[in-house]
Amino acid sequence: MPATSQTEKDGFLWVYEQEHQRTMRVLRAYPPEKTDFKPGPTNKTARELAWIFVGERGLGTKVWHDEFANAAPSGKPAPPPEKWADILDALEKAHKDFGDLVRSTSDEDLNKKVKFFVGPKTMGDYRRVDFAWFLIQDQIHHRGQFSVYLRAVGGKVPSIYGPSGDEPWF
Repeated sequence: MPATSQTEKDGFLWVYEQEHQRTMRVLRAYPPEKTDFKPGPTNKTARELAWIFVGERGLGTKVWHDEFANAAPSGKPAPPPEKWADILDALEKAHKDFGDLVRSTSDEDLNKKVKFFVGPKTMGDYRRVDFAWFLIQDQIHHRGQFSVYLRAVGGKVPSIYGPSGDEPWF
């Protein structure tokens, strides 16, 4: 985190931007002609897995506005676009929109409680900023899954936190 970070929001936003750039490096390295790949019959396709990153930002916005307070939303999420570039564009927009939402929230309002699942069919309270951190952790988890897909289709895994087998630093 940069030395100039003075608030919890500053720290979150710094990590939010860093993790997004790492995720985009992995997604941009993926061969667009292989988006229907899935490693097994119960796994998502690469396109569906990538779409989760967009869905997470939308989920963050819903939780931020406490839309789960009275009932969990019903229905299935929108299916991913067919074109890989459209998924990447949607993620860039969703990332900016959620980041703008956090940036526009006062430090006091970052601590407001919102409802979300804490277990199967169990709702609990999160501070807004804690839920935002949860979304970053989930992004990191799904990016790890996606890097396995990338390797499985013969793509080159870029540096994420340090050198990779395909992008050595020395």
